[in-house]
Amino acid sequence: MSINQNSLVRIVGEPLPNIPWQNKPNGFDAPVWRHSENPVIERNPAKNIARIFNSAVVAVEGKFVGVFRAETVNGRPHLQMGWSEDGLDWRIAEEPIVFVDEEGQPFQPRYAYDPRLVKVEESYYIIWCTDFHGAAIGIAKTDDFKTFVRLENPFLPFNRNGVLFPRKINGNFAMLSRPSDSGHTPFGDIFISESPDLMYWGKHRHVMSKGGAGWWQALKIGGGPAPIETSEGWLIFYHGVTGTCNGYVYSMGAAILDIDQPSIVKHRCKNYILTPEQWYEERGFVSNVIFPCATLCDSDTGRIAIYYGAADTYVGVAYTHIDEIVAYIKDNNEQVSEDQSIGKV
Repeated sequence: MSINQNSLVRIVGEPLPNIPWQNKPNGFDAPVWRHSENPVIERNPAKNIARIFNSAVVAVEGKFVGVFRAETVNGRPHLQMGWSEDGLDWRIAEEPIVFVDEEGQPFQPRYAYDPRLVKVEESYYIIWCTDFHGAAIGIAKTDDFKTFVRLENPFLPFNRNGVLFPRKINGNFAMLSRPSDSGHTPFGDIFISESPDLMYWGKHRHVMSKGGAGWWQALKIGGGPAPIETSEGWLIFYHGVTGTCNGYVYSMGAAILDIDQPSIVKHRCKNYILTPEQWYEERGFVSNVIFPCATLCDSDTGRIAIYYGAADTYVGVAYTHIDEIVAYIKDNNEQVSEDQSIGKV
């Protein structure tokens, strides 16, 4: 584990010297900037795949592994693997991921979308939205990206945006989620749940409310990439949604949760940090969407690369630095509802 002593804010984690990175353009004053050659995954990226978006990436042994939301030419979503030397140029698997249960029997989801990919201790966990008599959260583990063991569904329907923390907290696994209804998720708040074994979940607490002073997250919010452990607390990126006369608009926000009690919001940015502005974010299968699902971090330099789905059609990458994003959150902090409470009521 490495901690950068030169940074004002420290990322707790491993160094990643080959993290995808571009310096901020001259004269650019926002805390997050886009990769200049976005999108890094375009339309029809592999045989029988029309679109890849809202996908997860991790570093493994100096290279990069992706679990992608792939939609076939009939429009049905599933999860598909990908590999990259540099985190930008991707080779996509020809077949979907095959899941088995804990006895080795087939346990394939009816559909799967919006995956997150998180390493906890020595295993990698995939969390996605699945069909369990309605939208619910699916979870599987792998140690080698060859065998994928699907676990029992952690929560009842209806729920989306399951995000597992990258380490146990107070001895338990912890997961963010957004309970919803059977429609298009009008319930808009983020909650956290704990489990000693990934089977039995409880200690459910409220984390963040939709809304705030701005309209960009007025309709609903949802967890994004796995939280990043820092000396200031858990840094999270999330999506916020507003309704307009021309449909929904998805933007990216950021907040910092308490390190030991992550149901407590320490700081929350009142402004979005990225909103649809480029053609690949504004125009696509579902226009005006930025949907973050993964980050890569280099603890030595404080660099962060953010992977996000764009317009439900493409994959984009954006960059920030730990000092800059934390300072921006603090400088634009707002308290929303009871976010700064422990969330028991």
